[in-house]
Amino acid sequence: MATLEHSITAGFLPLLDSAVLIIGREKGFAVEQGIDLSLMRETSWANIRDRVAVGHFDVAHMLAPMPIAAALGLSPLDVSVIAPMALGLGGNAVTVSNQLWERLAENGAPDSLDARAVGVALAAIVNSGGHKLRFGVVHPHSGHNYELRYWLSASGVDPERDVEIVILPPPLLPDALANGAIDGYCVGEPWNSVGVDAGAGRIATVKAAIWGSSPEKVLGATEKWAAHNPQALAALLRALYRASEWCGDKANHEEAADILAQPQYLNLSAAAIGRGLSGDLLIAEGQVQHVDDFFIPHDRAATFPWQSHALWFYSQMVRWGHVEHSPENASRAAATYRPDLYRAAIAALGAPVPAANSKVEGALFRSTPVGVTRGTLSLGPDGFFDGRVFDPALLDDYIASQRRA
Repeated sequence: MATLEHSITAGFLPLLDSAVLIIGREKGFAVEQGIDLSLMRETSWANIRDRVAVGHFDVAHMLAPMPIAAALGLSPLDVSVIAPMALGLGGNAVTVSNQLWERLAENGAPDSLDARAVGVALAAIVNSGGHKLRFGVVHPHSGHNYELRYWLSASGVDPERDVEIVILPPPLLPDALANGAIDGYCVGEPWNSVGVDAGAGRIATVKAAIWGSSPEKVLGATEKWAAHNPQALAALLRALYRASEWCGDKANHEEAADILAQPQYLNLSAAAIGRGLSGDLLIAEGQVQHVDDFFIPHDRAATFPWQSHALWFYSQMVRWGHVEHSPENASRAAATYRPDLYRAAIAALGAPVPAANSKVEGALFRSTPVGVTRGTLSLGPDGFFDGRVFDPALLDDYIASQRRA
């Protein structure tokens, strides 16, 4: 048995994309790297943010924009947070009430989860007047909030004027939908499946249809903890990389769902959890829709912390008035994602790692080989549903083009 040189406490929320952390512990990948990994479940993203900041957690399963928000002074505590690793791509969906889906279907929304077609139908409802629709997301500085806003805006719905967006922890969203407090929500699995199983709603579209191969959660740590514990952090990155490989193997999905279903983790049925792993989503009673790239834990450099992902989230923070744009703020945002730490840690595994720190987002229409430190690696497809492209080298132009567009 490996000598446990490092003791690390990690916080997480009960979501499918906590899988890499949970599997890292349960399948022994942490122990192989000399880590005694303790996992602590939390109830909200605000708690995750604050408990990392005050030192209750060494690292955490964290919303991808959250370290950026901390760097830009948008968090209550002035603590620098970094993201040395991503925890997968995709995994979210938009679920709507049965009543709203009936109206969407009447306006041409298909069963195919097509983001453009569902968005057009939603815009028709919004523009017809009447009850202002209310959507739930899990945190103001979350991928859910920014992708929902992006989708709504590109579909002809003003997220600030035409609808209301409210904040709730992931486990409360299905109940809020069931009791009519909200008309829809954007959240990670398995809480979309929970809403469908409860008969409260239907999955209307998915993150993979809005922006393919898109970022969602990261491993977050304070800059101070990372600087004081470089060997422990590097060992953890290696352990989680191995866990991501295991999670990405279809042969392991059934076992992964059983592990995640345990009471101390997601505490839900393995059947519901397994849908997100396989991409076979039960979008409504009796209707299964396969989404090949619904959740990607390993392939397509899914654990690499691209600084272009950080800058896209930053562009949305600027767009929706969360922060003013400046070269200094853009630099702070990009610097929260640390591909240098990832690359140095993973080099010991001999695994392929992207040679670049940023890339053009939304330009790949098929799987495409990219430059790596060794071996081979392919990325994409990664298109936005509206056909736009984000080039981080043209950040100013992108932000200018999106101002209340």
